[in-house]
Amino acid sequence: MSESSELAFGVEGNFPLHKAVVKAMPSGTRVILAESCGVSAWTKTAKISVVLPDGSPKRYFLKCAIGRTAQSLAEGEYESASAINAIIPGFVPQAAGWGQYHIGESQVYFFLGDYHDMDLSAAPEPASFTTQVAELHSKGKSPNGLFGFPVPTVCGIFERTVTWERSWAKCFANQLWDVIKYDNETNGPWPEYDAACRQLIDAVIPRLLGALQSNGRNIEPALIHGDLWERNIGIDMETGETIVFDPGCTYAHNEMEFGTWRCSWAFHFKSPIYMRLYNATSSRRSLLHPYLNDSAGHAGSISRSIAYNDMLFLCEKYAPLGSLERYDPEKDISVTRTYIQHSTHIMKDAHLNGQSVMS
Repeated sequence: MSESSELAFGVEGNFPLHKAVVKAMPSGTRVILAESCGVSAWTKTAKISVVLPDGSPKRYFLKCAIGRTAQSLAEGEYESASAINAIIPGFVPQAAGWGQYHIGESQVYFFLGDYHDMDLSAAPEPASFTTQVAELHSKGKSPNGLFGFPVPTVCGIFERTVTWERSWAKCFANQLWDVIKYDNETNGPWPEYDAACRQLIDAVIPRLLGALQSNGRNIEPALIHGDLWERNIGIDMETGETIVFDPGCTYAHNEMEFGTWRCSWAFHFKSPIYMRLYNATSSRRSLLHPYLNDSAGHAGSISRSIAYNDMLFLCEKYAPLGSLERYDPEKDISVTRTYIQHSTHIMKDAHLNGQSVMS
């Protein structure tokens, strides 16, 4: 069947809308307009204006992706948004559906959700925002008491290993190995870096995280957003309420949620009031995932050397190995307080008002 025969007819705008997307909407929905919305590094996005069967107008946000992580991106965001909304209705845009279709030889996966006009430049009100995050973590119970998630989820181009694990150390190590693999695919081999990665996984993580579930101690898996950096948070222009978006959830130690809050590109979350109101701390190891993920998605990013130096710090402190290079405090941004812009800031700054456009 030809590509054009699968497109929805009678739809205005510059975004070619596939019939599969329309089928994800309530039966009898009439699509009026489909137009490109914003910019994205890894997906194509659109705003869709429709008239629902009861005659009321509505807008949807559409995200389309191809490639090896496309299905996990679409299905993972749908399941993640659904899980969050089941706990705190309205904290993320309501998920409407996900699916797939073909364009030529390409398999396209899509996520469909409610559209919100959002101000992405304003800081969330600290007290109410941290209360909602704490509620998500406390009420988001793992369905089987294990760490993981029912389907793979994606952060940037990084697809998480979310197989169910009793051990938080094992779950964390799985995800760290994944993002290291993606980083090496993007930036190429680096023997000294690989040696530090192995020592971190083999010796540091078992010592630090394994202790949290030993000698009668226990960790209850918490549902985390999974990519809660400040450019995935907006203020609804109609209601004034804080909305988070682009979730890639997992049931994890709640500490993992806050790694990006201490990264060099944090702006609003540099203020200690957010962590203080949540009553949490974020360790250096929680920084590794966001820095490596940034590096994996952007070849040549300085984030790789930042993560490497942090690995050396952890290895030196908790599991010294003479063959490793020495940690250098002059390259440690937590010491130097150097601000380094996140690689996706430029793209997000191009679209400060409107629905999220990044995955």
